[in-house]
Amino acid sequence: MRLIRFGEKGAERPGLLKDDRIVDLKGIFPEIPDICERFFREGWMEKAASVDAPGEKMDVRLSHPVRRPSKIICMGKNYAEHAKEGGFDAPEQPLIFAKAPSALSGPADPIVLPASSGKIDWEVELALVIGKEGKRIDPTSAFDYIAGYTILNDVSGREAQFGDGQWFRGKSFDTFAPLGPAIVTPDEIPEIGDITLTALVNGQVMQEGNTRDLIFDIPTLLEFISRDITLFPGDIISTGTPAGVGIFRDPPVVLKAGDVVECRVAGIGALVNSCV
Repeated sequence: MRLIRFGEKGAERPGLLKDDRIVDLKGIFPEIPDICERFFREGWMEKAASVDAPGEKMDVRLSHPVRRPSKIICMGKNYAEHAKEGGFDAPEQPLIFAKAPSALSGPADPIVLPASSGKIDWEVELALVIGKEGKRIDPTSAFDYIAGYTILNDVSGREAQFGDGQWFRGKSFDTFAPLGPAIVTPDEIPEIGDITLTALVNGQVMQEGNTRDLIFDIPTLLEFISRDITLFPGDIISTGTPAGVGIFRDPPVVLKAGDVVECRVAGIGALVNSCV
């Protein structure tokens, strides 16, 4: 199943993506909430999975597939080659940081280059959406807490990230978290430990990695985070980016107005965002 939110900003509706067709879940279940914490707590995942309607072709905007998570938790240096390209040692335990939920944007929405920070960079990442509340999650049951998988571009304002002494502002500018195009349920991605991630800028491949190269796998991440931070339904965990970001190239490559960034994860789809 592929859960989406579609429609203009502020008027999105929950739906299912079936090939090139959309099933309007609001039309089938008038009482259905938006895809948020309540959606997962009230069992709407299971109700949506029971729908066998073929859907219809719609020329509509896709939004980020979770309305407003309580948090977006990201991983730093979780691919050894990415740590190496930045001149860092691989971390001894997961290195976590946050992005503001207000940074979320849709899979084809523009990335707005901020006036207050230059050196804007891309980072393709596999992200997961939490499906049920969890604290001190046992790694052996970690996948029971996952509603599905999606793609996040961890857009980064490097001047702010490296100049502030902490990463939050540089990671959280508006539109710096394109997400989507859908929440893909785990049954559609049986080999989550072996899928390819690719980032292209203006059609040129800049990043290519595989989840088998994660330093800390998904069960380890969920166990580590949830020791002291309760995970709520709808929360987003982004698992890190492979080597190939712009800032560590020689010479550095940074995004400018008119550039198009495409982030692909096999089995999930792609984000295609223009910079403005």
